[in-house]
Amino acid sequence: MGSVVVSLDAELGWGFHDLAEPPTERVEAGRRGWSTCLDLFAEYDVPATWAVVGHLMLESCDGRHADHPAPEGWFRRERTDWKDRKDLRFGADLVDALLDSEVDHEVASHSFSHVLFGRPETDRVLAAAELERSVEIADEWGLSIETFVFPRNDVGHLDVLPEYGIRAYRGASPTRDGVRGIFDTTVRNRSLLVEPTVDDHGLVNVPASLFLFGFEGPVRTVTESVWGDPMVVQARRGIDEAAQRDGLFHVWFHPNNLTNPRDDKRLRAILSYLDRKRRTSPLEVETIGEVARRIDQARGVDGGSIPSSGEVDGATTNPDSRV
Repeated sequence: MGSVVVSLDAELGWGFHDLAEPPTERVEAGRRGWSTCLDLFAEYDVPATWAVVGHLMLESCDGRHADHPAPEGWFRRERTDWKDRKDLRFGADLVDALLDSEVDHEVASHSFSHVLFGRPETDRVLAAAELERSVEIADEWGLSIETFVFPRNDVGHLDVLPEYGIRAYRGASPTRDGVRGIFDTTVRNRSLLVEPTVDDHGLVNVPASLFLFGFEGPVRTVTESVWGDPMVVQARRGIDEAAQRDGLFHVWFHPNNLTNPRDDKRLRAILSYLDRKRRTSPLEVETIGEVARRIDQARGVDGGSIPSSGEVDGATTNPDSRV
């Protein structure tokens, strides 16, 4: 049976706080996009993996985080430009709305403060602190975190994840974004399906297939006026392929990608198609955590430590897989 996974990087201002010039439109769209996503997921009963920046789950802070081993100046914007922008720094109300949803969403970690794990300056101590703080905050909310999504998909310090109860993560997509990705999948007929793998740390890597907002700007406007939204076309193709070939299609985006009604229309078109397809074909919608549990069950893993294994149903141990 084929399946579709939807994952979101839920970060509000934290996705941009380290940039010299954060994109204003995206920064300001975070809350609107979050609520719109929840509404659309509820309308079509689509569960998703919400990777939430841990800091959003705080009610308040001093803006310094003196006990956190982040580089000097890492939290500077929180104390300066965004000192009076609690709406960008905190999101407990949005997390409450997520948990109150009738849809069975998965709450995953997107680190504590959006540290990039693959950067040379991010040492093991910092990576561990980001995970530890995220897990602590989630525990205070009564949540158990088993899935991790790397900020900006910058993978690193995979060995740290199991120490904090992480069992799965979103790996890098084998498909390129934007025009190049569309060329690969249409002209070169490259598949949009991905294969979960079990890495050397025993973690389940669920790669992404398609970033839903990798084709924007004037090119998108021209293309939509002639042929329609190319990302909707790609998403439909991936959904069809998953149903026909019993494979996995994994789409991802940020709530702040929904900056205007045109973006809402894109997401609605994809979710409505997914809903129709699963009603007429053997297709399921899964979270990253559900994919990992299915694979773990096939491997005989019951929730304790995750041993490495050979080939299993639905996943292959492959230390060299793209992550």
